Amino acid sequence: MPDSPSQMSETPSQSVFPKIRVQDVHFAVDELEILKGISLEIAPGEILCVMGLSGAGKSTLTRCIAGLIRPTRGNILIDDDDISRMTEDQLLKIRAKIGVVFQYAALFDSMNVYENIAFGLLRGPMRQENRRLSKVALMRRVAELLHEVGLPGIEKRMPADLSGGMRRRVGLARALATNPEIVLYDEPTSGLDPVTGAAIDQLILSTRDRNGVTSVVVSHDMSSIYHIADRILMIYEGKKQILGTPKEIQETDDPIVRQFITGSVEGPINVKRR
Repeated sequence: MPDSPSQMSETPSQSVFPKIRVQDVHFAVDELEILKGISLEIAPGEILCVMGLSGAGKSTLTRCIAGLIRPTRGNILIDDDDISRMTEDQLLKIRAKIGVVFQYAALFDSMNVYENIAFGLLRGPMRQENRRLSKVALMRRVAELLHEVGLPGIEKRMPADLSGGMRRRVGLARALATNPEIVLYDEPTSGLDPVTGAAIDQLILSTRDRNGVTSVVVSHDMSSIYHIADRILMIYEGKKQILGTPKEIQETDDPIVRQFITGSVEGPINVKRR
């Protein structure tokens, strides 16, 4: 039988005011219901990893948190501000708190590294403030960001000249350009070798420790998840299957979770239908 909610770490601490609250969130496209009532709270500075089968709703949940799409039903609160029904103008202030690191970095291939990061400064949610920066101040800020992600001096390099790991780091530098309080990562170690993946994990941890950001990481990489997560959420068929610490996840008797984390073809998940 799955663990009961009382056995799991549903909330990080009763004394900490949540940075993010997801309240009974549903999301549907036409007749297809992708999210079916997800609720959770994420504390300031927490790293929450979200795992699940392809199509389970992981990226949909993070897009809702980022304010890129609106829940069909339910509420999402950032610092107690309900973003679910905000206008686009109201959302700009909230989006200024959020950085997104897309899968495979999603850099602009026609722009060099400097231009990619400067784009985050000049076209992002804090563009009005950053457009007042002098050229020298802008160059200094880009250099600082590249230093933070361990890539000093590569401003003139083109994305095509970068390794996969370097592209992810530049993507993180661009996401950090607006000094976000929340960073959302979409498969940050996907397709990377183990050593480079471990370096990205360490960067996620050091970014949290240095800047105090709250992080939501979508991943299938169990070794990465166990290494960086404070808590882990598994979404299965649009619902919260389990939410707990890495230790609780590893020790659960929930057959769906066990099949997923062990990668077994035997269990309640019908592999032939996937």
